[in-house]
Amino acid sequence: MALLIDRAGKPYMVLVGDTGSIYIPELPRARLGSRRLRGLRLLHTHISGEKLTQEDLMDMVFLRLDSVCALMCEQGQPVAAQVAYLLPTEVEGRSYEVLDPVRWDQLDVDLAATVEALEDELARSAGTAEVSDENRALLVSVDTAPRQVQELSLEELADLAETAGLDAAGTMIQRVRKLNPKFIMGKGKLAELEVKALQADAGVIVFDQDLSPAQIRNLAEVTERKIIDRTQLILDIFAQHATSRSGKLQVEMAQLKYALPRLVGKNRAMSRLVGGIGGRGPGETKLEIDRRRARDRLTRLKKELDQVRKRRGQTRERRAKAGLPIVSLVGYTNAGKSTLLNTLTGSEVLAENKLFATLDPTSRRIRFPREREVVLTDTVGFIRRLPPDLQEAFRATLEELDSADVMVLVADASHPEVEEQVAAVRSIINEMDLDDTPTILALNKWDRLDEDERVTMGNVFPDALPVSALDRPSLEPLVEEILDNLPN
Repeated sequence: MALLIDRAGKPYMVLVGDTGSIYIPELPRARLGSRRLRGLRLLHTHISGEKLTQEDLMDMVFLRLDSVCALMCEQGQPVAAQVAYLLPTEVEGRSYEVLDPVRWDQLDVDLAATVEALEDELARSAGTAEVSDENRALLVSVDTAPRQVQELSLEELADLAETAGLDAAGTMIQRVRKLNPKFIMGKGKLAELEVKALQADAGVIVFDQDLSPAQIRNLAEVTERKIIDRTQLILDIFAQHATSRSGKLQVEMAQLKYALPRLVGKNRAMSRLVGGIGGRGPGETKLEIDRRRARDRLTRLKKELDQVRKRRGQTRERRAKAGLPIVSLVGYTNAGKSTLLNTLTGSEVLAENKLFATLDPTSRRIRFPREREVVLTDTVGFIRRLPPDLQEAFRATLEELDSADVMVLVADASHPEVEEQVAAVRSIINEMDLDDTPTILALNKWDRLDEDERVTMGNVFPDALPVSALDRPSLEPLVEEILDNLPN
């Protein structure tokens, strides 16, 4: 048997199980905040006299109970009692305190004072930041890759989270031999993750990996925090930044494709997949429609995007008839392409120090030296592991590259992973069969490097041109190189 007791000492719920376990139904969330406990403690019998089990401790963690107490019985009579409660910070790798068993009638633990002190300490450890718990995120990587690789990938995930409006409250990394198909990580590690989220006051858990529909549902069932993966985060960023008709269509189509296998009805798991970070934008209300309507909407979106593609094709044809060569700026997201376009053309295209600030292609006509007029086009930034649905949805955007006479690959020379970023962009260019187009590598943000770093960059990229997108005179060699590669 079990009792759930509130802080006033009154029974909240009486539960009856079998000889080995007790099922605790879903509990209300009215009082719950990310750094608050539920206000209930669990007292239950162990009729075979066993101590607190791992299952008992997992229930305490995932239900955020004030404490759990096992009343150990033998031959139907109470013999001893054992209490456990959460800790505000890890102590020697432990997330909870498990007290030694004592005679049941000699148990003397002031649980009310312990819980009050615990919640006060959780509030202090989370800081006094004005960011609400719903916008505080714990970033998680569970992968077979080495830890160093995961750390670098989490840095990019942190940038993505910041762009989406999340505040990264902490990180957690686990290297595994094989991903758990049910939860992506083991149940024990999942409990550690829940405690870390509680200690960090995080209302959102963001995984750097793509989660299957089953994994998201299973994770949503064991934790009361919002669970989103890398793809959802990127979709949310695109949804926030899409302004044009075509951009909104592309985002909605990608969101629908992501949501389609996850449309399993309005349950606890789905309720955490909609709204806010990871469920925003033109497609947010579509997450609750049935599969048939979603497929019908996808069909209509594809037709509308085909029209967008056709209109852009007609625009490119008109440019070709006018004899204007096209120079396309490509590169990793946040490398400085839009800033470069603004400096060269005197435009005011949105340029922010955020990932994916530019979604729709922007073209500007410009007169270069030697009496040459060209069309300079800024494209959406690339990123490693871009969701496949987004790759297809943004094909209309990237088709601008098909008609490019010259491509300028803009790279952030000051980024610690510049080599990997350049390789990722070149890989996408090759996949699009555009490797025959003359490509100029421009190492942007050159002014941020010291002399030794410049020597290193020169050795790694001997054919690259150093530039600073904010410094117009530094762009003269780049302009000359573009002119030399233009068709006569």
